[in-house]
Amino acid sequence: MSMHTPIAPPNAEHGFMAGYLDALALVERLHRLLLDVIKDEFERVGVLEINAVQALLLFNIGDNEVTAGELKSRGYYQGSNVSYNLKKLVEMGYMHHQRCEIDRRSVRVRLTPKGRDIRDIITALFERHALGLQDRGVLGADGIDQIATSLRRVERYWTDQIRYIY
Repeated sequence: MSMHTPIAPPNAEHGFMAGYLDALALVERLHRLLLDVIKDEFERVGVLEINAVQALLLFNIGDNEVTAGELKSRGYYQGSNVSYNLKKLVEMGYMHHQRCEIDRRSVRVRLTPKGRDIRDIITALFERHALGLQDRGVLGADGIDQIATSLRRVERYWTDQIRYIY
């Protein structure tokens, strides 16, 4: 806060804080609900061997070849979580892995055809949801853009807090 920024009255600060806490709880609930929606879809189509977190990992990798470090640096996953899930996905045949020639400590991963099938299930699910949100008037293009813009601003703020405060 700059020296020229007026301090908000206590009621306004309390109101913003309450709204912020409500938004945090909503983000948390939405993430858990997304995992439940994916789990439900997998039960519907008979995919029982992988979990929703692993499916999102496959979806986010898509057609790319990446390292665990790249996934962590993109902010998708926590360290041990991504390493464990990548290992399990390789063991189950959803991903190929190969040591990097330059840095032998680093392993590059990419989807197998089996992994691409899971990615396609998630893509189809998200496409159906996008159409349903629009068709039912839940959200239009402007609404989704506003949500995404606001969430990116919070993401940048939190990232700055981690980088510059600690």
